[in-house]
Amino acid sequence: MYELKDREFVFVFTGPDGAGRKTVADQAGATLGMKKVVSCATRKPRPGEVNGHDYHFISHELYEQMERQQEFLESIRIGANRYGIRELDVARSFETHGCIYVIVNRQGADILKRLYGERTVRLFIYADRETVAGRQRKKGLDEAVVGEHLARYERDLAYRRECEHAFENYDLAHTVWDVTNTLERYLKRGLVERD
Repeated sequence: MYELKDREFVFVFTGPDGAGRKTVADQAGATLGMKKVVSCATRKPRPGEVNGHDYHFISHELYEQMERQQEFLESIRIGANRYGIRELDVARSFETHGCIYVIVNRQGADILKRLYGERTVRLFIYADRETVAGRQRKKGLDEAVVGEHLARYERDLAYRRECEHAFENYDLAHTVWDVTNTLERYLKRGLVERD
């Protein structure tokens, strides 16, 4: 496992599906010049998802082979699908960037917290049930997938209490601003806020 150096952090964006965690994470990451580590997934891409940006979409067979070779730092199963972050991707990202961010569910967030302790900062992004359902439908997700996500909504929302930071996401620009300022306190780069 990659050993984190001084001032290296894993920023973990988590929260209910449809809360906007990917959008917030990518915008905050771009603002701060951080590298995203992309998870592998055995499911098919959903509307608007891009291979290599949202996930590395791979076959079940390839995933199982990689798992046998112990390539995954964290690996979980959700329904019939598998999701995991490769240890090599994390190590390479840290070699070129001081801090990284990942977008995972609560299971993945817990695994990373156990591995990296206080160097893992969990940022919980959320919105109310109706808002997340509406966002998923607007993206064109199948109603069965929306139903699966909503069935986990209350359990996913409860994870907010275990995270280091939580942000309501109704106004994207405001949420990204708040998240960026929070992350800057960890990065301690000495940037001065100006009007």
